[in-house]
Amino acid sequence: MKKVHLLILQAFIRPFFVTFCIVMFVLLMLFLFKYIDDLIGKGFEWYVIMELLAYQCAVQLTMALPLSMLLSSIMTFGNLGESYELVAIKAAGFSLRKAMTPLFFLIAIFAGGSFLFSDYILPVVNLKMGSLLYDVRNKKADFFIKAGVFNNTIPGYSIRAKNKSKDGTKLYDLTIYDNTKGSAGSNVLVAKEGYMYNSRDQSFMILKLNDGVRYEDSRAKDAKRYDPRQQFTRFYFKETEQKFSMEAFQMKRTDENLFKSHHQMLNLRQLKLKTDSNKLLIDSLKVLYARESRSYIQFNSSYYRKENAPPAQISPAKNMIDYIPRSSKTSVLSNALMQVQQLTDMNSNRLAEFQRMVDSDIRYRIEFHRKFTLAVSCLLLFGIGAPLGAIIRKGGLGAPVVLSIIFFLTYHIISTVAEKSAKDGAITPFWGMWSAIFILTPLAVFLTYKSTTDSALFDLDQYKIKARLVLEWIKEKLPISKKVS
Repeated sequence: MKKVHLLILQAFIRPFFVTFCIVMFVLLMLFLFKYIDDLIGKGFEWYVIMELLAYQCAVQLTMALPLSMLLSSIMTFGNLGESYELVAIKAAGFSLRKAMTPLFFLIAIFAGGSFLFSDYILPVVNLKMGSLLYDVRNKKADFFIKAGVFNNTIPGYSIRAKNKSKDGTKLYDLTIYDNTKGSAGSNVLVAKEGYMYNSRDQSFMILKLNDGVRYEDSRAKDAKRYDPRQQFTRFYFKETEQKFSMEAFQMKRTDENLFKSHHQMLNLRQLKLKTDSNKLLIDSLKVLYARESRSYIQFNSSYYRKENAPPAQISPAKNMIDYIPRSSKTSVLSNALMQVQQLTDMNSNRLAEFQRMVDSDIRYRIEFHRKFTLAVSCLLLFGIGAPLGAIIRKGGLGAPVVLSIIFFLTYHIISTVAEKSAKDGAITPFWGMWSAIFILTPLAVFLTYKSTTDSALFDLDQYKIKARLVLEWIKEKLPISKKVS
């Protein structure tokens, strides 16, 4: 490998890792802002949050890798062009295409790795991420007492404290309604002070109460039957303890097998099997529907069963109902309306099932093509960014960042709109996933051609000179047009 190749590789790798870390950090912040309400106030351990962020880093790789590839390529060749190193490379006898050869191999390695990642690792990560995020979002918030407000988060209990200490462990003027043994208000506990702490295994919350009284109404045991000798019990205590189960506040892990059939949790081989099996179900449903619909079409005419029967002489201008005898017209019409209604109901019932299978088939095919578009998008955005940086000849984080955001948003908007159209059935899944690549590939070829021919595509002075020449040409033609008129 020559020194020119090493120079370009070193100039590319450093901004690539820097931009990749920046883009990943921004995407993680967007993820945290989206699910901040599901994470705060639930008492998660630090390793649960770190595990969730690690899975999210792997999921966001599909967006961070192409964007960092585009941004770093613009920055690399913009810096080389701004410092006239590209001019020196061309003066040494190296064309831009030859100087970029090692980078093409490096990007191809990245693209191949991204394809293997999306096929073998990303489905597993999506499975882990989906199940963990489901459990995180369904976990209840930690038990929190707000002064003067009843708290009903503990199942079967309603707790109110008139005031509490700054650290929240001491509660004053407590009222506790126990609804586990009867109706509301049948078991009430009132205390002047309470101290709250957790058990050693964190399975129970213990409330140590001082100076209080408990009221119990025996009618709650059998409220439907009237008993004139009902009992009302009152217990005074100096100190007692009330234990509350914290099982509802502990995060329970859901079985991951429940999520394995989702299209994002499957690799190429599994997607192919799912697509084939779903296609068989769709075909069998079509056959079943045709068989059920055929049973509503009855041929009661004797001419239908006779061979060589002459065709009925029916005038097209005459109404078909006029050929039915008047005595049986009412029964025929009512029978026809009933069968049409039954056929309509059957169509509406089958349509929902058929639409569900078709939607599943579309999503399986979209996910199948997505495995390839990640790798190709890395090559495409590098093919746009490298010649674009050589043309603009601006390094740093100014113009390269603006241009990369513009081109990436263009790619992302086209791909998102096309994918949504494919999900709605307006276009096929193939065109939905590959439209953005097919649209932007001519742009990459055009920019590559302009960069190899040293075109001043973004030079404003060149456009000013051309605009001045056009204005002078118009001024020369104006007198001629006036004379002719």
